[in-house]
Amino acid sequence: MDKDEPRWLSASELEAWKAFSAMIIKLPAALDAQLRADSDLNQFEYLVLAGLSDAPDRTLRMSDLAVLANGSLSRLSHVVKRLEGQGYVRRERCPGDGRATNAVLTEDGYRKLVDSAPGHVEQVRSLVVDPLDEEQLEQLRRISLRILQAMDPGLTWPPSC
Repeated sequence: MDKDEPRWLSASELEAWKAFSAMIIKLPAALDAQLRADSDLNQFEYLVLAGLSDAPDRTLRMSDLAVLANGSLSRLSHVVKRLEGQGYVRRERCPGDGRATNAVLTEDGYRKLVDSAPGHVEQVRSLVVDPLDEEQLEQLRRISLRILQAMDPGLTWPPSC
């Protein structure tokens, strides 16, 4: 085989890739559709609110929140601006580091998350958890981590700040 020749996928690899590719496109759309219909949020906004709700004092540096929400800092800044406009999040200077900014979950933001969570969890359960048995769910976890680590070799899971 010529070393410049691409490593083409076998028939079984191609079938696995097609199924996985369809899932990674359709699942976020289905999760977003449910959140938008029920809560006027998208998946990323939900992850931002959830990340803040789990943080001490419901506060995180923007850079740490971007890691937890699996997004870029610029995307996070745009989303936080929208969430600020709705009264769900506020930004403030990071004590001890005037160059850094913290995102803080407001009481309205916490209530929005609490109201949004049941429908979102039911959608996740319906689309991902319930169709799988325990062994398959564990395989999904391991496979997902392997793929995440291939994309980001320094990744630790769960992400920590």
